Amino acid sequence: MPSPASLADLVNRLSARQDAMVDLLGALVTSESPSDDPALLAATTDLVAERGQALLGRAPERLATTGAPALRWSLPPTPDVADDVGDAVRPVVLLAHLDTVWPAGTTERWPFSVEGDHATGPGTFDMKAGLVQALFALAELDDSGLAHPEVVLLVTADEEIGSPAGRALVEDAAQGARAVLVLEASAPCGALKVARKGVGNYWLHVTGRAAHAGLEPELGVNALVAAAGLVLELAGLADAAAGTTVTPTLARAGSAQNTVPASASVAVDVRAASTAEQTRVDDALRALTVEGGATVRVEGGINRPPLEEALATDLLALARRAAAGCGLAPPDAARVGGGSDGNFTAALGVPTLDGLGAVGGGAHAEGEHVLVSTMPERAALLAALVVELAEDQA
Repeated sequence: MPSPASLADLVNRLSARQDAMVDLLGALVTSESPSDDPALLAATTDLVAERGQALLGRAPERLATTGAPALRWSLPPTPDVADDVGDAVRPVVLLAHLDTVWPAGTTERWPFSVEGDHATGPGTFDMKAGLVQALFALAELDDSGLAHPEVVLLVTADEEIGSPAGRALVEDAAQGARAVLVLEASAPCGALKVARKGVGNYWLHVTGRAAHAGLEPELGVNALVAAAGLVLELAGLADAAAGTTVTPTLARAGSAQNTVPASASVAVDVRAASTAEQTRVDDALRALTVEGGATVRVEGGINRPPLEEALATDLLALARRAAAGCGLAPPDAARVGGGSDGNFTAALGVPTLDGLGAVGGGAHAEGEHVLVSTMPERAALLAALVVELAEDQA
């Protein structure tokens, strides 16, 4: 095992590169990348590829998908690791995404800025700072001489919309991996995410019959009224004790103010900590019916399975050991409701630890921010954890 002094030096070496980390973060935030804009995603992907190649001395592989672009870097194992364990060595996979929830033009009113220890701008916390930290951690592993296994960094561009194209790439990268480390933003105070709820996304589409609201409303079948009844039923599908939430989030109905609405739709967000709960709610949603002549059709389904804590327990212990070796405080553990691509890898049975990215706050909210002084520390923690994984499987 590397001496603690060797790991501790990672913090010093990366702290000397803090300004460069902030510079790259500013460039990435300024290059807007909403999930639904192919041109902006392509431009930001090119920027990540260019700046990543400058840092790592190697170009990424550009992965072909039917949707959003993706990049993959592979850092080969150091000779001592390859010689010691030969074919038994398994890669460590780092997951990051470059898309954000912020629409094009957001930076015109809210540009990237740094004031004191706070860097802010759309996508800083979720999760462009995590991507920056991953690139600098890889560069440091390349330069430091510390023993490490093969490290694969996968950067996708559709995580915020459920990874319709990226999921297959994520699952393929995780096959046979020793561990998956996810660069999503940390929980409060830098806590690592050891469990995530599974996610389900649904639309309830109700069909009725239009009629004039003033002349003969009795001839219509009001789809909006039927949909409202369904919304009231949704509360009964949640289970607070099990941590299951069923939340109507969007609604639309009708075609004119003076017309009985012939159609209505309600979006439903489902979060559950177990696959059994996901299945229970999915079955219940598909069994919903409406009265009065209307019909209901359910669209969507389970998007992400849960990231169950058992898949993160051993990695958390290694992360705490890595933190100690770097002279950092041991990170706390958090269990959260939001999903990530780590849900997919954990469902494959691959050890997965999430929340290794930025320390800050405000994900998906106006004013999201990163604590700049923590960026070198988190990059060092990531690099040290990779080193610990080499020792752990040797």
